[in-house]
Amino acid sequence: MQAIEIIPPGLLTMAQRPVPIAKSGEILIRVAAAGVNRPDLLQRIGKYPPPPGITDIPGLEVAGVDVVTGNRVCALLAGGGYAEYAVAPVGQCLSIPPNLSMVEAAALPETVFTVWNNVFVRGKLQPGETLLVHGGSSGIGTIAIQMAKALGARVIITAGSDEKCAACLALGADLVINYKTHDFVAEIAREGGVDIILDMVGGDYVPRNLECLKLDGRHVSIASLNGSKVNVDIRTIMQKRIIMTGSTLRPRPLHEKEMLTRGIEEHIWPHIARGTIKPLVHTTFPLAEAQKAHDLLESGDLAGKIVLTTDFTE
Repeated sequence: MQAIEIIPPGLLTMAQRPVPIAKSGEILIRVAAAGVNRPDLLQRIGKYPPPPGITDIPGLEVAGVDVVTGNRVCALLAGGGYAEYAVAPVGQCLSIPPNLSMVEAAALPETVFTVWNNVFVRGKLQPGETLLVHGGSSGIGTIAIQMAKALGARVIITAGSDEKCAACLALGADLVINYKTHDFVAEIAREGGVDIILDMVGGDYVPRNLECLKLDGRHVSIASLNGSKVNVDIRTIMQKRIIMTGSTLRPRPLHEKEMLTRGIEEHIWPHIARGTIKPLVHTTFPLAEAQKAHDLLESGDLAGKIVLTTDFTE
Protein backbone atom coordinates (compact mmCIF):
# COMPACT_ATOMS: atom_id res chain seq x y z
CA MET A 1 0.00 0.00 0.00
CA GLN A 2 0.97 3.64 -0.25
CA ALA A 3 1.63 5.36 3.04
CA ILE A 4 3.29 8.49 4.40
CA GLU A 5 6.63 8.19 6.15
CA ILE A 6 8.46 10.75 8.27
CA ILE A 7 12.04 11.30 7.17
CA PRO A 8 14.66 13.47 8.91
CA PRO A 9 14.55 16.36 9.58
CA GLY A 10 10.79 16.09 9.89
CA LEU A 11 9.52 15.85 6.31
CA LEU A 12 6.69 13.74 4.95
CA THR A 13 7.12 11.53 1.89
CA MET A 14 5.17 8.77 0.14
CA ALA A 15 6.45 5.23 0.54
CA GLN A 16 5.39 1.63 -0.03
CA ARG A 17 4.45 -0.26 3.12
CA PRO A 18 2.91 -3.70 3.74
CA VAL A 19 -0.85 -3.70 4.32
CA PRO A 20 -1.30 -4.05 8.10
CA ILE A 21 -2.88 -7.19 9.51
CA ALA A 22 -5.86 -6.86 11.83
CA LYS A 23 -5.45 -8.77 15.07
CA SER A 24 -8.20 -10.06 17.31
CA GLY A 25 -10.50 -7.20 18.30
CA GLU A 26 -9.42 -5.06 15.34
CA ILE A 27 -10.73 -4.35 11.85
CA LEU A 28 -8.86 -3.54 8.65
CA ILE A 29 -10.12 -0.33 7.05
CA ARG A 30 -9.72 0.62 3.39
CA VAL A 31 -9.03 4.28 3.99
CA ALA A 32 -10.84 6.89 1.94
CA ALA A 33 -9.86 9.93 4.02
CA ALA A 34 -7.69 10.78 7.03
CA GLY A 35 -7.88 13.82 9.29
CA VAL A 36 -4.85 16.03 9.92
CA ASN A 37 -4.26 17.13 13.52
CA ARG A 38 -1.69 19.10 15.48
CA PRO A 39 -0.39 15.98 17.25
CA ASP A 40 0.64 14.79 13.77
CA LEU A 41 2.78 17.91 13.43
CA LEU A 42 4.42 17.17 16.77
CA GLN A 43 5.09 13.57 15.77
CA ARG A 44 6.69 14.75 12.53
CA ILE A 45 9.24 16.86 14.43
CA GLY A 46 9.91 14.19 17.05
CA LYS A 47 7.95 15.65 19.97
CA TYR A 48 5.04 13.17 20.08
CA PRO A 49 6.35 9.68 19.31
CA PRO A 50 3.90 6.81 18.84
CA PRO A 51 3.33 4.58 21.88
CA PRO A 52 5.24 1.26 22.01
CA GLY A 53 3.99 -1.20 19.43
CA ILE A 54 2.25 1.44 17.30
CA THR A 55 3.22 2.07 13.68
CA ASP A 56 5.41 5.06 12.86
CA ILE A 57 2.97 6.07 10.10
CA PRO A 58 1.23 9.25 11.33
CA GLY A 59 -2.51 9.81 11.40
CA LEU A 60 -4.96 9.55 14.30
CA GLU A 61 -8.33 9.36 12.53
CA VAL A 62 -9.69 7.84 9.34
CA ALA A 63 -12.88 7.13 7.46
CA GLY A 64 -13.32 4.25 5.06
CA VAL A 65 -14.78 0.80 4.63
CA ASP A 66 -14.38 -2.30 6.80
CA VAL A 67 -12.82 -4.69 4.27
CA VAL A 68 -14.65 -7.69 5.79
CA THR A 69 -18.19 -6.32 6.14
CA GLY A 70 -18.18 -3.43 3.68
CA ASN A 71 -19.61 -1.13 6.35
CA ARG A 72 -18.70 2.56 6.32
CA VAL A 73 -16.78 3.41 9.48
CA CYS A 74 -14.69 6.16 10.98
CA ALA A 75 -12.17 5.38 13.67
CA LEU A 76 -9.86 6.85 16.28
CA LEU A 77 -6.33 5.48 15.86
CA ALA A 78 -3.11 5.58 17.84
CA GLY A 79 -1.32 5.92 14.48
CA GLY A 80 -1.32 4.72 10.89
CA GLY A 81 -4.01 6.91 9.34
CA TYR A 82 -1.91 8.43 6.54
CA ALA A 83 -2.15 5.29 4.42
CA GLU A 84 -4.41 3.37 2.05
CA TYR A 85 -5.19 0.80 4.77
CA ALA A 86 -5.25 1.08 8.56
CA VAL A 87 -6.19 -1.16 11.46
CA ALA A 88 -8.39 0.08 14.30
CA PRO A 89 -9.73 -1.46 17.50
CA VAL A 90 -13.40 -2.33 17.10
CA GLY A 91 -14.16 -0.34 20.26
CA GLN A 92 -12.82 2.85 18.67
CA CYS A 93 -14.91 2.63 15.49
CA LEU A 94 -18.17 4.43 14.76
CA SER A 95 -20.62 3.85 11.92
CA ILE A 96 -20.74 6.73 9.46
CA PRO A 97 -24.27 8.18 9.19
CA PRO A 98 -25.68 8.39 5.65
CA ASN A 99 -25.64 12.21 5.74
CA LEU A 100 -21.84 12.37 6.04
CA SER A 101 -19.25 12.03 3.30
CA MET A 102 -16.02 10.14 3.93
CA VAL A 103 -14.14 13.44 4.11
CA GLU A 104 -16.53 14.82 6.72
CA ALA A 105 -16.42 11.60 8.74
CA ALA A 106 -12.61 11.57 8.74
CA ALA A 107 -12.64 15.00 10.38
CA LEU A 108 -14.59 13.78 13.40
CA PRO A 109 -12.98 11.08 15.61
CA GLU A 110 -9.97 12.89 17.06
CA THR A 111 -11.90 16.08 17.71
CA VAL A 112 -15.09 14.49 19.01
CA PHE A 113 -13.22 12.11 21.34
CA THR A 114 -11.06 14.97 22.62
CA VAL A 115 -13.99 17.30 23.29
CA TRP A 116 -16.20 14.61 24.82
CA ASN A 117 -13.41 13.46 27.14
CA ASN A 118 -12.21 16.88 28.23
CA VAL A 119 -15.29 19.10 28.21
CA PHE A 120 -17.98 16.63 29.27
CA VAL A 121 -16.26 13.75 31.10
CA ARG A 122 -13.42 15.59 32.84
CA GLY A 123 -14.87 19.12 32.79
CA LYS A 124 -18.47 18.00 33.50
CA LEU A 125 -20.07 20.78 31.46
CA GLN A 126 -23.76 21.02 32.31
CA PRO A 127 -26.73 22.52 30.43
CA GLY A 128 -26.98 26.23 31.14
CA GLU A 129 -23.28 26.62 31.97
CA THR A 130 -20.86 28.71 29.92
CA LEU A 131 -17.86 27.26 28.11
CA LEU A 132 -14.88 29.30 26.90
CA VAL A 133 -12.88 27.78 24.06
CA HIS A 134 -9.54 29.24 23.03
CA GLY A 135 -8.79 28.52 19.40
CA GLY A 136 -12.46 28.45 18.52
CA SER A 137 -11.82 28.19 14.78
CA SER A 138 -9.59 25.12 15.09
CA GLY A 139 -10.81 21.62 14.39
CA ILE A 140 -11.25 21.06 18.12
CA GLY A 141 -12.86 24.45 18.61
CA THR A 142 -15.40 24.17 15.81
CA ILE A 143 -16.61 20.81 17.10
CA ALA A 144 -16.58 21.99 20.74
CA ILE A 145 -18.90 24.87 19.84
CA GLN A 146 -21.43 22.54 18.25
CA MET A 147 -21.26 19.81 20.89
CA ALA A 148 -21.66 22.25 23.76
CA LYS A 149 -24.58 24.02 22.07
CA ALA A 150 -26.26 20.72 21.21
CA LEU A 151 -26.15 19.72 24.87
CA GLY A 152 -27.52 23.00 26.17
CA ALA A 153 -24.52 25.13 27.12
CA ARG A 154 -23.54 28.69 26.25
CA VAL A 155 -20.28 29.11 24.30
CA ILE A 156 -17.71 31.91 24.15
CA ILE A 157 -14.69 31.57 21.85
CA THR A 158 -11.51 33.42 21.10
CA ALA A 159 -9.97 33.50 17.63
CA GLY A 160 -7.30 35.52 15.85
CA SER A 161 -9.21 37.23 13.04
CA ASP A 162 -12.62 38.65 12.29
CA GLU A 163 -13.05 36.00 9.58
CA LYS A 164 -12.40 33.19 12.05
CA CYS A 165 -14.76 34.81 14.57
CA ALA A 166 -17.46 34.97 11.90
CA ALA A 167 -17.01 31.26 11.14
CA CYS A 168 -17.51 30.47 14.84
CA LEU A 169 -20.63 32.62 15.02
CA ALA A 170 -22.03 30.73 12.07
CA LEU A 171 -21.51 27.47 14.00
CA GLY A 172 -23.55 28.77 16.94
CA ALA A 173 -21.08 30.47 19.30
CA ASP A 174 -22.87 32.97 21.55
CA LEU A 175 -19.96 35.40 21.86
CA VAL A 176 -16.77 35.66 19.81
CA ILE A 177 -13.68 37.60 20.87
CA ASN A 178 -10.86 38.55 18.52
CA TYR A 179 -7.96 38.19 20.92
CA LYS A 180 -5.74 40.36 18.70
CA THR A 181 -8.02 43.38 19.07
CA HIS A 182 -9.74 42.79 22.41
CA ASP A 183 -8.70 41.74 25.92
CA PHE A 184 -10.57 38.48 26.43
CA VAL A 185 -10.30 38.75 30.24
CA ALA A 186 -12.06 42.11 30.25
CA GLU A 187 -14.68 40.94 27.74
CA ILE A 188 -15.49 37.85 29.79
CA ALA A 189 -15.62 39.85 33.03
CA ARG A 190 -18.44 41.86 31.45
CA GLU A 191 -20.21 38.54 30.81
CA GLY A 192 -19.92 37.49 34.45
CA GLY A 193 -17.26 34.84 33.90
CA VAL A 194 -17.38 31.28 32.61
CA ASP A 195 -17.81 27.86 34.19
CA ILE A 196 -15.26 25.90 32.19
CA ILE A 197 -12.34 26.71 29.90
CA LEU A 198 -10.97 24.41 27.20
CA ASP A 199 -7.43 25.67 26.76
CA MET A 200 -5.00 24.78 23.98
CA VAL A 201 -2.66 27.70 24.60
CA GLY A 202 -1.11 27.22 28.03
CA GLY A 203 1.78 29.45 29.04
CA ASP A 204 0.81 33.00 29.93
CA TYR A 205 -2.86 32.31 29.15
CA VAL A 206 -3.36 30.14 32.22
CA PRO A 207 -3.27 32.84 34.94
CA ARG A 208 -5.50 35.00 32.74
CA ASN A 209 -7.87 32.07 32.32
CA LEU A 210 -8.18 31.70 36.08
CA GLU A 211 -9.38 35.31 36.26
CA CYS A 212 -12.21 34.37 33.88
CA LEU A 213 -13.54 31.42 35.88
CA LYS A 214 -16.52 31.61 38.19
CA LEU A 215 -16.66 29.91 41.59
CA ASP A 216 -16.21 26.14 41.18
CA GLY A 217 -14.89 26.69 37.66
CA ARG A 218 -12.96 24.04 35.76
CA HIS A 219 -9.83 24.63 33.68
CA VAL A 220 -9.04 21.87 31.18
CA SER A 221 -5.72 21.86 29.31
CA ILE A 222 -5.25 19.89 26.10
CA ALA A 223 -2.23 21.62 24.51
CA SER A 224 0.45 24.20 25.27
CA LEU A 225 1.07 26.30 22.17
CA ASN A 226 2.46 29.15 24.32
CA GLY A 227 4.54 26.84 26.50
CA SER A 228 4.04 24.18 29.16
CA LYS A 229 5.41 26.19 32.10
CA VAL A 230 2.94 28.44 33.92
CA ASN A 231 3.01 30.80 36.88
CA VAL A 232 -0.26 30.99 38.82
CA ASP A 233 -1.36 32.32 42.18
CA ILE A 234 -2.54 29.28 44.15
CA ARG A 235 -4.76 31.56 46.23
CA THR A 236 -6.94 32.20 43.16
CA ILE A 237 -7.48 28.47 42.81
CA MET A 238 -8.32 28.16 46.50
CA GLN A 239 -10.62 31.17 46.72
CA LYS A 240 -12.59 30.23 43.59
CA ARG A 241 -12.47 26.48 44.31
CA ILE A 242 -11.12 25.93 40.80
CA ILE A 243 -10.44 22.45 39.45
CA MET A 244 -7.49 22.27 37.05
CA THR A 245 -7.21 19.18 34.90
CA GLY A 246 -6.17 18.05 31.43
CA SER A 247 -5.36 14.99 29.42
CA THR A 248 -3.79 13.45 26.35
CA LEU A 249 -5.73 10.96 24.26
CA ARG A 250 -3.28 8.85 22.28
CA PRO A 251 -1.64 6.91 25.18
CA ARG A 252 -4.94 6.10 26.91
CA PRO A 253 -5.62 2.34 27.29
CA LEU A 254 -8.14 0.67 25.02
CA HIS A 255 -10.79 0.16 27.69
CA GLU A 256 -10.85 3.88 28.46
CA LYS A 257 -11.24 4.78 24.79
CA GLU A 258 -14.03 2.22 24.49
CA MET A 259 -15.85 3.96 27.35
CA LEU A 260 -15.51 7.26 25.51
CA THR A 261 -16.86 5.62 22.35
CA ARG A 262 -19.98 4.46 24.20
CA GLY A 263 -20.59 7.93 25.59
CA ILE A 264 -20.17 9.49 22.15
CA GLU A 265 -22.52 6.95 20.56
CA GLU A 266 -25.19 7.74 23.14
CA HIS A 267 -24.92 11.50 23.49
CA ILE A 268 -23.20 12.92 20.40
CA TRP A 269 -23.67 10.58 17.44
CA PRO A 270 -27.46 11.14 17.26
CA HIS A 271 -26.79 14.87 16.77
CA ILE A 272 -24.28 14.07 14.03
CA ALA A 273 -26.77 11.75 12.33
CA ARG A 274 -29.35 14.56 12.40
CA GLY A 275 -26.86 17.10 11.07
CA THR A 276 -27.03 19.37 14.11
CA ILE A 277 -23.31 18.72 14.61
CA LYS A 278 -21.25 18.73 11.42
CA PRO A 279 -17.49 19.05 10.93
CA LEU A 280 -16.15 22.19 9.32
CA VAL A 281 -13.69 21.03 6.65
CA HIS A 282 -11.41 23.82 5.46
CA THR A 283 -9.83 21.92 2.56
CA THR A 284 -8.53 18.56 1.39
CA PHE A 285 -5.21 17.37 -0.03
CA PRO A 286 -4.33 14.11 -1.79
CA LEU A 287 -2.41 11.73 0.48
CA ALA A 288 0.76 12.39 -1.54
CA GLU A 289 0.56 16.07 -0.55
CA ALA A 290 0.55 15.46 3.21
CA GLN A 291 3.49 17.84 3.64
CA LYS A 292 1.46 20.68 2.09
CA ALA A 293 -1.37 19.86 4.51
CA HIS A 294 1.03 20.14 7.44
CA ASP A 295 2.43 23.42 6.13
CA LEU A 296 -1.08 24.88 5.96
CA LEU A 297 -1.98 23.69 9.46
CA GLU A 298 1.24 25.14 10.85
CA SER A 299 0.47 28.49 9.22
CA GLY A 300 -2.79 28.76 11.15
CA ASP A 301 -4.44 30.32 8.10
CA LEU A 302 -7.58 28.17 8.22
CA ALA A 303 -10.85 27.53 10.00
CA GLY A 304 -11.82 23.92 10.67
CA LYS A 305 -10.11 20.71 9.63
CA ILE A 306 -7.75 19.61 6.87
CA VAL A 307 -8.36 16.14 5.46
CA LEU A 308 -6.17 13.89 3.29
CA THR A 309 -7.84 11.76 0.61
CA THR A 310 -6.78 8.52 -1.06
CA ASP A 311 -7.76 7.17 -4.47
CA PHE A 312 -10.37 4.88 -2.91
CA THR A 313 -14.00 5.61 -3.67
CA GLU A 314 -16.99 3.63 -2.47
